[in-house]
Amino acid sequence: MNFEFRHLRYFLVLAEELHYGRAAQRLAISQPPLSVNIQQLEAAVGARLLDRDSKGVRLTPAGAAFRERARALLDGAEEAGALAREVESGERGRLRLGFVGSTLFHGLADWLHRFQARHPRVEVVVVELNSQDQIEALLQHELDLALVHTDRLPPALAHQPLYQEPFMACLPADHAAARSRKVSLAGLREQPFILFSRRGSPDYHARIVEACRQQGFYPRLQHEGRHWLSVVLLVAQGMGVSIVPASFRQAGVQGAVFRPIEEDIAPSQVFAAWRRDEASALRERFLALAPAR
Repeated sequence: MNFEFRHLRYFLVLAEELHYGRAAQRLAISQPPLSVNIQQLEAAVGARLLDRDSKGVRLTPAGAAFRERARALLDGAEEAGALAREVESGERGRLRLGFVGSTLFHGLADWLHRFQARHPRVEVVVVELNSQDQIEALLQHELDLALVHTDRLPPALAHQPLYQEPFMACLPADHAAARSRKVSLAGLREQPFILFSRRGSPDYHARIVEACRQQGFYPRLQHEGRHWLSVVLLVAQGMGVSIVPASFRQAGVQGAVFRPIEEDIAPSQVFAAWRRDEASALRERFLALAPAR
């Protein structure tokens, strides 16, 4: 069977009008092309759909049966076209979003709520992953957008900065330095450190190590965590000290306290990252609602 949607439209209009002249007028064509298209449709279907004689035009039983399915086909095609246009414009679809834990304390929930309120027909699937796992997921087409702690990305990925925040010392509540208003990084040189894993976020790990090196020591690494909250929980249990983004003060973890650091340390940064070869109006709409820096 080989016919086009044009043939279906012509047939359905003629089935309504049961008059070639009026049908041709509605379709803004002349009668001969209409007759040719109907003949082509009947040949493709393999059945006579219309009878035409001196009494006028009538649907055959085959034509009456075909009309119902033809209308469903045409309606389905129109719905499919509307869906495709909505997806392309970013009004509908599915956004797979990766995020690092610190973004939960820096407006991610409000960002998601505002986006869903404006785009209720978009499904947003969120998954917490460390920066390195998100980068790999982007490269494997498993994420559409990633919120990461690094701008050192493979050439296949593009990025834009979202916000930055200071680092703070994270200490057990009973630590002597927890009673101070500020903490000297140099004063923690003898303490066991709990850091974010080198594998999960090489940049962050290297940044903390370098900050300590500039104060004349290398941190004595006791434990590594794959998520920032794991790091804070280990500190709260007295397993060591750490340096974490300031937003983790809002985590409400009992047993952990946060103090500003006396020395200057480059701030923690968060970037949005995505594949360069994947244009997405949906992604652009989401990024347009990002929290103010």
